[in-house]
Amino acid sequence: MSTKRKNSSGDGDVASMNGEKDRFNKAKNIKEMVEVRSMSIGEMEHRKIIYPGMDNRSVLNAFREIRTRLVERSSKKNFIVLVSSIVPEGGGSLVALNLAAALALDQTKTALLIDCNLYEASIDSLLSVKPEAGLTDYLVDESIDVDDIIYDSGIRRLRVIPIGQNVEGAAEHFSSSRMVAFINSIRERYHDRYIVIDAPPVGLSAEGRILAELSDFSMLVIPYGRVTDAQIQSGIAAVNKEKLAGVVFNNK
Repeated sequence: MSTKRKNSSGDGDVASMNGEKDRFNKAKNIKEMVEVRSMSIGEMEHRKIIYPGMDNRSVLNAFREIRTRLVERSSKKNFIVLVSSIVPEGGGSLVALNLAAALALDQTKTALLIDCNLYEASIDSLLSVKPEAGLTDYLVDESIDVDDIIYDSGIRRLRVIPIGQNVEGAAEHFSSSRMVAFINSIRERYHDRYIVIDAPPVGLSAEGRILAELSDFSMLVIPYGRVTDAQIQSGIAAVNKEKLAGVVFNNK
């Protein structure tokens, strides 16, 4: 009996040591992530992207607060959060980008921003080169690997997936088994990575509602002074209330 307890204690010590080693290696790997390019402060300000040390502390802190609440709600596990504006051109893409940038501020984590907004694709403009393939290309071409559609963003620890060229029939692509497998793959391959989906308006598009079901959380963006109460209620009704993580009022 004493031998058994000793072995059990020893296994626990080994497991603990391995866990610490794994965490150290992950942190080391993240620190050594190769960045193809880095945006200048001027470029980030021009694009309205948050960064440490920026003058507008209230905006930076607002996104840090959103990050903190999502991490707490997920019990500090990695998650997939959908960001969708109530109406077209409501600022959802900018909020999604800044939320991803806020998640990537944590030096022990990484973030992945996926452009699923067929009507207002925005990620391509972040890239230094024209992407050869994106998400919709991956969904229709099994010869394309996930790694082929992940690009450097110019923001430390943040990677992006552009929408791609094959946008016809996207609702069917997003509801396909390959899309489900893709979501599971990116969720499981990096346990230290948070995933942000930039989606079209959930209340106005089938694609948005499909993507909301594939996500752990949903955040709705409301352009201040540009929508009616009925539009707000319609957007909220389109998502699973248990997944609704909050709303962001955008006055930009």
